[in-house]
Amino acid sequence: MLNFASVLDRNAHRWADRIAVSEGDRQLTYTELSTRVNALSAALLELGVGAGDIVAVLLYNRIEFVEIMLAANRIGAAILPLNYRLSPEEWRYILTHSEAVAILTEAEFTSGVDELAPGLPALRHRVTVDAPAGTWLGYDELLARLHGRAAPLVDVEPDALQRLMYTSGTTSRPKGVMISHQNLIWKNLAHILEFGLTAADNTLVCGPLYHVGGMDLPGLATFHAGGRLSLVRRFDAAAVVDAVERLRPTNVWLAPSMMNALLQLPDIAERDTASIRFITGGGEKMPIPLLDRIAQTFPNAWFADSYGLTETVSGDTANDPAHMRSKVGSVGRAVAHVQIAILDEEDRPVPAGQLGEVSIRGPKVMSGYWRDPEATRKALRGGWFHTGDIGRLDAEGYLYIEDRKKDMIVSGGENIATPEVERVLYEHPDVVEAAVVGMAHPRWGEVPKAFVVSRPGSSLDEAALAEFCRARLAKYKVPARIEFIDTLPRTPSGKVLKRVLRDG
Repeated sequence: MLNFASVLDRNAHRWADRIAVSEGDRQLTYTELSTRVNALSAALLELGVGAGDIVAVLLYNRIEFVEIMLAANRIGAAILPLNYRLSPEEWRYILTHSEAVAILTEAEFTSGVDELAPGLPALRHRVTVDAPAGTWLGYDELLARLHGRAAPLVDVEPDALQRLMYTSGTTSRPKGVMISHQNLIWKNLAHILEFGLTAADNTLVCGPLYHVGGMDLPGLATFHAGGRLSLVRRFDAAAVVDAVERLRPTNVWLAPSMMNALLQLPDIAERDTASIRFITGGGEKMPIPLLDRIAQTFPNAWFADSYGLTETVSGDTANDPAHMRSKVGSVGRAVAHVQIAILDEEDRPVPAGQLGEVSIRGPKVMSGYWRDPEATRKALRGGWFHTGDIGRLDAEGYLYIEDRKKDMIVSGGENIATPEVERVLYEHPDVVEAAVVGMAHPRWGEVPKAFVVSRPGSSLDEAALAEFCRARLAKYKVPARIEFIDTLPRTPSGKVLKRVLRDG
């Protein structure tokens, strides 16, 4: 049975009374979770949701997120985790492009969805986990009405869609990454082997579940092994440390900005973090002094600097404990069943130590981009997924990332595609040209900075253009600085020289 939801059936049989998932004061055993997932599966079937359908999830981290994923998968449907930080206009594009048939959300987001609904003919059902109103169905009412119902587990093909995740690429619109049941299962098995996960593990999920870091690093691999997912509703450094002391998790994923926030807590040296045996991270090169601070703060933890992408369900490499310092700057070696090559511009492997494009193959690599055959063909050629990142492999197979994806900004663990921000800038009638680059930031690592050429005679200023962007973009994508210049630097062929803008 290749359906990922079958993992719940196995765990409910083997570890019936163990806690499967918790959030705040709520917790469910595997038996309790199985009962609720079956009821929700039956409810979705009654609503006409079935195999091949897309079910959108717009929630903070909470137990219902996990239930919805398992229930949708159980009946052969796939989930679409929506980034709650996006603007309603960005949700509109994703919901339209994905043709999601249902959305499950909470009170904070229902009004935004209601505004979009008239223009979304495919979206037939709206369900809220809070008190229902108007056209919204109540989540708890659906479960109560069908409590005790057992929904059949649908067998699926290996490449059947388990999840559709929209990611900021290097185009003006996000792309839908098609993650199959096979992709997820192979990823989980690789992480179970890499991190030695067992049913005794407890993963603290403080990154958002709409992101592969929160969902998958190692996330669902712990669940696969029969362990526990301890959800933190939204990241807050003090709350995370409180949860570590109270829940005694064995591992956690922390983006660089999240780690920074923890290390800055004034009482962090006095807190009990001894339960953490490994931390997954990545995104920035870790200097030895920072590794020392992490080691002092988490005395029993292996910091597994890693590399991965949404397209590979995350975690393609991990630096092992023995080489945290001797291979400092490396993101480690490939995990099980993943092969990494460094290819030149002709897609030929280069010798150890030479720079080229990081390329990946293996059964956890996505099947393609949703309704985008051209982008799929470009990314998946010659049997390899071409990441667009520049890196090198040393003689022992340790990967070093030397440059990020073209035009990508990583801000607080979130990817920002600069063409996406530029598209919005160009929508302003007084903007003639625009280019966006990353600008260093003490908390977020990077934030967007825009260079704008305005229409002659225009009175457009930074505040007005920033306000224009705020109405159309997630807050974290809005340029933190906007600099007006006379002309953009370009190559003889007309390409904008972003390196000059970054260095200028």
